[in-house]
Amino acid sequence: MSMSLHRALADARRALCLALVLAGCATWRAPPVADDGPLRQREVSATSREVRVSATVLGSEDSKRMYGTDLNRTGVQPLWIEVQNGTSQALWLLRSGTDPDYFSPDEVAWPLHTLFGGATNTQLDDYFRNLGFSNPIPPGETHSGIVFTNPDQGIKLVNVDLLGSKTLIPFSLFLLVPGGTIDPRLAQIPFPFPATAITDCQDLASLRAALERLPCCATDASGTVQADPLNAVGVGQLTDIGAALVRRDYRRDARESDLAQRVFGREPDFVMRKQSQAGAPATWIRGWLAPIRFQGQLVYVAQVGRPVGGRFAPRGDAHVPVHENVDEARNILLQDLMYSSGVERIGFVSGVGAASPSDPRTALNGATYHTDGLRAVVFFATRPHSLSDVDFLDWVPYLEQRDIIQPGATDNATQ
Repeated sequence: MSMSLHRALADARRALCLALVLAGCATWRAPPVADDGPLRQREVSATSREVRVSATVLGSEDSKRMYGTDLNRTGVQPLWIEVQNGTSQALWLLRSGTDPDYFSPDEVAWPLHTLFGGATNTQLDDYFRNLGFSNPIPPGETHSGIVFTNPDQGIKLVNVDLLGSKTLIPFSLFLLVPGGTIDPRLAQIPFPFPATAITDCQDLASLRAALERLPCCATDASGTVQADPLNAVGVGQLTDIGAALVRRDYRRDARESDLAQRVFGREPDFVMRKQSQAGAPATWIRGWLAPIRFQGQLVYVAQVGRPVGGRFAPRGDAHVPVHENVDEARNILLQDLMYSSGVERIGFVSGVGAASPSDPRTALNGATYHTDGLRAVVFFATRPHSLSDVDFLDWVPYLEQRDIIQPGATDNATQ
């Protein structure tokens, strides 16, 4: 090895060591005061059964003030929650009910660690843990702290589920996200139909008839080309519907292809997608408030579908065609929601119109689909509602029907 090359390698090693030492010196420092006063000024609160819950979403400035760094830039959205327990028993906040994919304080602190941080890294971990929400909340006491959630824009629906002995006290709060732009479509929930245009159903028979009169499908912007089928209906209060979806990890996620679908002459009022591993494409729900009420509750009509290829579809495609088996996507959603503890009844009605696998129907972008022609109807309730207590209406006896065998598949039942 030449002397010049040897010297160059030695210089490189020294430079690397210096960089590592400097990295160890560039350590995090705890803020002098973790003031939650500004959070309380924006808090949204609710009271039920001797418990008061308040919550606020932290913006970037809040994050810097309380943590000494902008955690929001890392894809984490800190959420401040306070619980005043006026009951006679201890309560536990179920973080998974707030966000099934919530982050632990140790996870969020880890990227701030330095190679030779030593005691500072330990101090960092302790600081993040101390600011986190701690369980249990003893009777007569108040606890407040941070839960690290996945980010939402504009408005965040926050579930706060408090578990006691043989009891669950649930809350659902709509919070403004600091610095975010409120989605203009969100203002259309609920869409302000004129009172004269609303069909008010007081019994299940009239509701079924109204649901079967709804359009079979969405259209394009011109209203002349059929789009995806309207294969689902949700009945309930907005907080109960939203809570059930959030508990099963559905999040608002509207894309360009969703906005091409029109019902009642407008774009979807909301679009939600199931959060899949590593950002893979997943089940979507596009919903529109319908001009129907059932015993004072809202009625939404929706499209449920998945992209061609499901979770193996290419990521990032602007226009993803719907998979032809829309009934499977609909049924997956039903089963998913039953585990949310927020479903009271399920039924099926006609209205979509059957299309066989051998003679499929065409939607936008040349996509085709087949269907049994039924529309699933989900009645939402305030959680908790036991899975075994879900009632199946006898409108269309769907549980007695067989799955449609796909073209080319083997019917094992006949073997």
